Amino acid sequence: MTQITRADLLAVERTHLANERTFLAYFRTSAALLTSGLAIQQIEFFMPMRHFSPVLLAIAPVILAIGAWRFFVVRRRVGGIARGTPEL
Repeated sequence: MTQITRADLLAVERTHLANERTFLAYFRTSAALLTSGLAIQQIEFFMPMRHFSPVLLAIAPVILAIGAWRFFVVRRRVGGIARGTPEL
């Protein structure tokens, strides 16, 4: 078993923080698609685009699910590296 240095621990911590930021980006994207879909349905100005609203409403939870899946996969991999047992 190899010794984990302070630099390695800091790199793992940076990766954890980057993983959280990436999940929040997926969350923001999902929220933007969801609110856009709802706005298109509710505001009469967007009536010509009303057929596009269900597409946005369907894509939003898919984007969130992909982001959550990716977050947990990366968290497990990085946690394994920090413990010295990388999981691929």
